[in-house]
This record gives sequence, C-alpha cells and structure tokens, in this order.
Amino acid sequence: MDKEEFTKGVLAAEKSLYYVAKSILRNDEDCADAMQNAILSAYSSLHTLRQEAYFKTWLTRILINECYKMLRDRKSEISYEEYMEHEEAETSGADTGVFDEVLKLAEQYRVPFVLHYIEGYQVKEIAEMLHTTEGSIKTRLYRSRNLLKKRLKGELGYEAY
Repeated sequence: MDKEEFTKGVLAAEKSLYYVAKSILRNDEDCADAMQNAILSAYSSLHTLRQEAYFKTWLTRILINECYKMLRDRKSEISYEEYMEHEEAETSGADTGVFDEVLKLAEQYRVPFVLHYIEGYQVKEIAEMLHTTEGSIKTRLYRSRNLLKKRLKGELGYEAY
C-alpha cells in the first residue's frame, strides 16, 4: 500500500474512526488527538498490514488501542470543562438524543454497540478487535440494546449504567 492508497483509506474511514473514538473517549478534542496518533502510528507501521482488504479493521484496532492508552494516561484527571458539561447534562433534564444515550452506556457495552450497529462490523471482527470471544460480544450487544430500550422509555436512571 502506497502513500496515496493509505490517504484514501484513511479518508474513507474517517467518520467511522470518529464514532469509535467518541464511543470510548466522549470528548471531541480527545477524539481528534487519538485519531491523529492512530493515523501516524498506522502509517509508520504500514508494513505490518498483512492484507489491504482489512485496512479499516486494522486501523480501527490501532485507534482503539490509542484511545485506551489515552484513558490510562489520564485516568485520575478530569478537566473543568468535562465536569461542567456533566453537571449541565445532569441538571438540564433535556432529551439529548439516542447517540448521547449510547455514550452514557458503560464502556463494555458502548464500544461493541458502536462498532456493530453504527459502524457495521461483524461480531467476529469486533471480538478480534477487543480481544474477546464472539459469545461475549453477543451478550454485550444484547445487554446494551436492553439498557438503551429501557433508558429511552425512561425506566432506568443513570445509575444503572
């Protein structure tokens, strides 16, 4: 894969990468940083890509690793802006939309949900990306659907996430 093909592949996957990063990090600035770092890392590791047909999956896996690395690095930190956004969301009570409800799911449910239902990855691909079993992914998808259904009907509070 040459530089031009790499660029085309990244541009084609850009929206998908954003949704994956957003499902893990929740912050637009962090998503942009993670995407940039993942793209740089992918370009420098391009020689490790075995089959070009799996470029998007390979790049998504690199992005997921980068997102988790960022979370580990800032585990005990929370910015003032994030705190204020959280407080405003808690006190406003306004309907924030389905994707915002997805973002409120616990990470173990949120990431597979976004990868499967928004980005269209197969259960087997998600299991490989997240280093787990297909059965585990199916269970997480089932639980995330049920949690969202109940949350959107107003049956659950946020503490159930």
